[in-house]
Amino acid sequence: MADPAETDLHRDDVQHEPRVGISAVLKELGADHPGITASKLRFLEDKGLVHPARTASGYRKFSRADIERLRRILELQRDRYLPLKVIRERLDADATSQDDGDRRVPEAADPVTAPIPIVPAPPAYSLRELAGRTGAGIPLVRELVSYGLIREQNGVFDDHALAITRAALALTAHGLEPRHLRPFKAAADRELGLVERAVAPLSSRRDAASRARAVERAQEISGLCLTIHTSLVRSEIAALQERAAVEH
Repeated sequence: MADPAETDLHRDDVQHEPRVGISAVLKELGADHPGITASKLRFLEDKGLVHPARTASGYRKFSRADIERLRRILELQRDRYLPLKVIRERLDADATSQDDGDRRVPEAADPVTAPIPIVPAPPAYSLRELAGRTGAGIPLVRELVSYGLIREQNGVFDDHALAITRAALALTAHGLEPRHLRPFKAAADRELGLVERAVAPLSSRRDAASRARAVERAQEISGLCLTIHTSLVRSEIAALQERAAVEH
């Protein structure tokens, strides 16, 4: 039998702010994240990324802040390919730097019919916009496309293309042209092959939970691959610096 005081605590907590169940959360987030499932939400809770309230009967109840946190988690996974550990650390750091009142959406009378905030679409740039924003010029952008270093999808480029173009432009000042950057594309393709091979047993399954785990595992493996790649390069640069110091 549940303790009356505990039951009252749960009731007061749920009534203090409009909260909704898993089905309502899936309905709200599903438009932007079609692959979201109840299993995925439970998985994120198990990983400590979200902490929904519980009713006396044990049902999960999500506040508006919980839903917006989930939305941010899914966006960081989809757009930035960040591991969950990094996402949790980033969100926790953001939370400690802001007051809860600044981050909370005003309460609505009906949690089910509360207005859904409009989420802006990911940035997209035409060829001319990309060239203009980066200062690279259209010829350089076209050259990057020809070598497969950036991709044009449905006539536009994304933020990844923006970052690559800016870096490629800076490298031209050091005598490195887009044709010299082809090894980066080859290395990225090889690392992607490793990731796909590692998650193949999960991604080949048809159930949503396995596919969600495959995406999560792919993000973690890719993060580890990037760590190895970066550390190898830095190690060689450090060795180069040591040799230069000895020669002098």
